[in-house]
Amino acid sequence: MFSHVVIFWTKPEIPGATDALIAGAEQYLRPIPGVRSFHIGRMAKSHRDVVDQTYQVALYLQFENKQQQDDYQVHPLHLEFVEKAFKPNCARVVIYDFE
Repeated sequence: MFSHVVIFWTKPEIPGATDALIAGAEQYLRPIPGVRSFHIGRMAKSHRDVVDQTYQVALYLQFENKQQQDDYQVHPLHLEFVEKAFKPNCARVVIYDFE
């Protein structure tokens, strides 16, 4: 298994940036071949100090192996997501990949 976790900080000056990012991921990323598991959602509030609550959206993708994730990165739908949903709506992103 290869897991790909993306944490997004949306642009606060853009109303609806969070919704647009989530909708864009659903439209462009979910259908990409090789994605075994897809989950995107808003940050869940927590009373625990150790839980980062500074971001707005998280994306979790699971692939069978690293090669499938590498193929996903250059897929035309992923590139379209970056241009149409990510760049207009996000101020920052952090990615965690693990096997």
